Amino acid sequence: MKTMLNVALPKGRLGEKVYAMFEKAGFECPSIKENNRKLIFENEEVGVRYFWVKPSDVAIYVERGAADIGVAGKDILLEYRPNVYELLDLDIGKCRMAVAAKAGFRDDPQKTLKVATKFSNIAATYYNSQGRDIDIIHLNGSIEIAPILGLSDVIVDIVETGTTLKENNLEVIETIVPISARLIANKSGFKFKSEQIELLKNSLAQQVKDKAQ
Repeated sequence: MKTMLNVALPKGRLGEKVYAMFEKAGFECPSIKENNRKLIFENEEVGVRYFWVKPSDVAIYVERGAADIGVAGKDILLEYRPNVYELLDLDIGKCRMAVAAKAGFRDDPQKTLKVATKFSNIAATYYNSQGRDIDIIHLNGSIEIAPILGLSDVIVDIVETGTTLKENNLEVIETIVPISARLIANKSGFKFKSEQIELLKNSLAQQVKDKAQ
């Protein structure tokens, strides 16, 4: 029997795109497409076991060894800094981490800037690099309303299309970093299963390259 490669996939649209790439790479698992509520799927012939997890938890499963590899957004890797190998940029799930404020906002450097975000580490690192004095207000959701209600001056958040910002009369004033989905690996799992992981990585890298052409 083949050694099983344990893969943490992010639930949702991104996970479906990722699985399609893995399938194309020869790591198919037909049962994952069945309409049921199962969370773990395996194909012993190919030697792969997939499980769906919340996107923000993928890195935890990989870091702690419950998964050998997984796919996580660069935002998660920058925010939580898990001790994993980042193997490849899959060039999907693309968006950006940005600073947004009410239309017409002017920053007064004499005052402490109030920043609402769920990405406190990314925000702190960004503003520290500028030597800007900030007060971080950590929120878990509906961040766009913070500047409207006067809770914060700006927000730091993921921006895809910018529609939500526009609808709330906010605009992007700075882009911090581009974000996309990354293939990550557990450090010890990588040593023991490097052959399988390298095979998969090389096929995925080729798919990314083909798409770019």
